[in-house]
Amino acid sequence: MNHNIFGFHPGTTPIHQLTGTTKLIIFLSLTIFGSLSFDLRYLLLLSVVAIGALFVAKIKWTDVRVLVWLVIVFAILNLILIYVFAPQYGTHLFGSKTVLLGSGAYALTFEQLYYEIIVFTKYLFALPLALIFLMTTNPSEFAAGLNKIGISYRVAYAVALALRYIPDIQVEYQTISKVQQARGYDMSKNTSLWHRLKGAVGIMMPLMFTSLEQIDSVSRAMDLRRFGKRKHRTWYYAQKFKTLDWWAIALTSLLIGIELVLLLTNGSRFWYPFK
Repeated sequence: MNHNIFGFHPGTTPIHQLTGTTKLIIFLSLTIFGSLSFDLRYLLLLSVVAIGALFVAKIKWTDVRVLVWLVIVFAILNLILIYVFAPQYGTHLFGSKTVLLGSGAYALTFEQLYYEIIVFTKYLFALPLALIFLMTTNPSEFAAGLNKIGISYRVAYAVALALRYIPDIQVEYQTISKVQQARGYDMSKNTSLWHRLKGAVGIMMPLMFTSLEQIDSVSRAMDLRRFGKRKHRTWYYAQKFKTLDWWAIALTSLLIGIELVLLLTNGSRFWYPFK
């Protein structure tokens, strides 16, 4: 396998050994509760857990480098836009105003800075969780997990196919890129950005038609095998819960319990101790 391809990478780590259902439950639970919370203490705790799990899963930096940088750029752009369009949102949110720099509507306040740190911390825990889930979960296990929690197997299978196509599309992109470069399209860093963009367009068009052809082939094959005729189906990759799964779910329940306690203690989703 080309380990520069983003997608499922087999492994023997404890994270890999969890069933697809367990990883789905953990991913959804922590993502939902982390997204709803604006308690910096809880978000930092989730970040530590998620980053720790990332190291346990032994996901290499080279495998995720491009995606991580894209998310960092997006996160920074998001923080800038929050400040541009709502420079005093933190002040209204926390009910106080402590000016650090400047004056007027765009004065930088401690409350706004604190709020944007909270927003950035949400990326800090969500990205590792997503990387762990995508890179340690076999798409077939994921589909079986979706079906196990009550989602129609037709929907589960469609999601699994979409996940399977992520590495396939990347391989196809690299193949077409090499063909185009062999024909004289210079897409190296030595050429201009505009020339590289034109070369990328020359890759995307054949990639789109190739992908549509693959989708049509898979659809025809599934129709010929009468996929979807029955209401239920069995799964080759279906797995039973093991001791490790129950421990992982127990840890997730503990993290959820901590958030519920903080909600009751704070009286809201927000925590601001600097008033």
